[in-house]
Amino acid sequence: MSSERLIYLPLGGAGEIGMNAYVYGYGEPGKERFILVDLGVAFPDMDTSPGVDLIFADISWLKERADRLEAVFVTHAHEDHVGAVAHCYEALGAPIYARAFTANIARRKMEEHGHPTEAVQTASPWPEQIKAGPFTIGFLPVSHSIPESAGLVIDSPAGRVVHTGDFKLDANPIVGEPFDPDLWADVAKSGVKALVCDSTNVFSSHPGRSESEVGPEITRLVQDASGMVIATTFASNVARVKTLAEAGQRAGRSVVLLGRAMRRMIEAATETGILSDFPKVISAEEALDVPRQNLMLIVTGSQGERRAASAQLARGKYRGLEAKEGDLFLFSSKTIPGNERGVIRIMNQLSEKGVDVVDDSSGLYHVSGHANRPDLEKVHGLVDPQMVIPMHGEHRHLREHAKLAEAGGRTGILAVNGTMLDLTGNAPKVTDYIETGRTYLDGSVKIGALDGVVRDRIRMALNGHITITVILDEEDEPLGEPWCDTMGLPEMGSSRAGLIEVLEEDLNQFLMRAGAKTLRDDDKLEEGLRRIARQTAQAEIGKKPEVTVVVSRMR
Repeated sequence: MSSERLIYLPLGGAGEIGMNAYVYGYGEPGKERFILVDLGVAFPDMDTSPGVDLIFADISWLKERADRLEAVFVTHAHEDHVGAVAHCYEALGAPIYARAFTANIARRKMEEHGHPTEAVQTASPWPEQIKAGPFTIGFLPVSHSIPESAGLVIDSPAGRVVHTGDFKLDANPIVGEPFDPDLWADVAKSGVKALVCDSTNVFSSHPGRSESEVGPEITRLVQDASGMVIATTFASNVARVKTLAEAGQRAGRSVVLLGRAMRRMIEAATETGILSDFPKVISAEEALDVPRQNLMLIVTGSQGERRAASAQLARGKYRGLEAKEGDLFLFSSKTIPGNERGVIRIMNQLSEKGVDVVDDSSGLYHVSGHANRPDLEKVHGLVDPQMVIPMHGEHRHLREHAKLAEAGGRTGILAVNGTMLDLTGNAPKVTDYIETGRTYLDGSVKIGALDGVVRDRIRMALNGHITITVILDEEDEPLGEPWCDTMGLPEMGSSRAGLIEVLEEDLNQFLMRAGAKTLRDDDKLEEGLRRIARQTAQAEIGKKPEVTVVVSRMR
């Protein structure tokens, strides 16, 4: 009996939205050859990761086995699937395969980081397949909210796995391929061991809507507007950007694309032949000479990003253009959970300018790119796998999706990040648990989530900071009194004296009482000074700040 096995191991994206990274392996335990599906990022927030630029899955486990990694396969060009390929290329070194549009985006990222663009190879859609060690992989076209998305057909000696990637059932997606149920049924007819499936919209009980449904509603809204129209959506949703631009064109408006990401996506779609009939656009400079009622701006920043075009327009001007009373601002997008505060801030700033804000609360101006519950059931039926493994979702999504599979008479298993499944038999088995986590890109440096850097930053943000400086002479006696600097703390405490003066007085008293043994030992001295400073601050301002002690000795 063969000891070789087929394993599935999510390193990111299972138990969270974002940072997708899924490992498949085949071979003897400890000698498997691997492929990695997707390598994405998540975005930081000020509450949990202040100052951080990007977050991606901790790939330490795979890095240690990089000599056994055959290739990376990227399902589509959303940042939570492709955003980390360049950041992790040095650690993994494996070739990257993607369809033309995604490959275009991935090469731009590789170029920005000084990596060889030829490491990214363009794959054709199914039925073409790519050999990678014991695996044969094909890109199966799906509809999603970005062009040329694909599921993956992953064949191994242990059977066929279908990894859906992000998908929806859309017969008319405007840009990109429609979902083809006959193609999926054909792929499944030889038997599918496991369906590894998108879980994002498992709680949405109605069938998903087509991208083509929003066009007429957006066109009506733009035609009825009297002032300048500004619209924002995900820059990667090329079909929506096209729909918005066509609505502006039909209303006799000149169209302006604002924001680097927006222009980059349209360029990539044009370069790869996905877009051939995008409406003519004018530059921001040219727009300054066009009457307001004849302008349509399509801008980045649908998630409230502070530096994006929409936020800058809400605060003041962007490239000379300004939102004014009587203008219309359309959010043709869904607010991702966690981004509500930034989006609402922009809405209020626009409202203060007299701008009319329209969001998607009516459901008229946005449709999701993910399959809803009835759509998931339909795909379960089409593929008819032995087992369903939910991915791409928070824990509650994965659990609900597993229950949905069980209700349909199939085996469903909940496998969050770090859960290694053996798929070789007729039922999945948990065979190991791998330590997983997050890696932060902090400026130009990668740091671990447990390194303490971000934790210290949060503590300073919450509690403020005190720096204490002490000088001791050659006899280990204090040379003058200690002095303090504070950051993020009030100047006065409850005793109505200056906080720094009270701190310095208490610290000086501690030094005067300290014995020779304490004064000779830097660690003991620092510990005592830190304790006194925190006690004094607690009494004066009700907080225990972070404390740095600098001990200088005259030698």
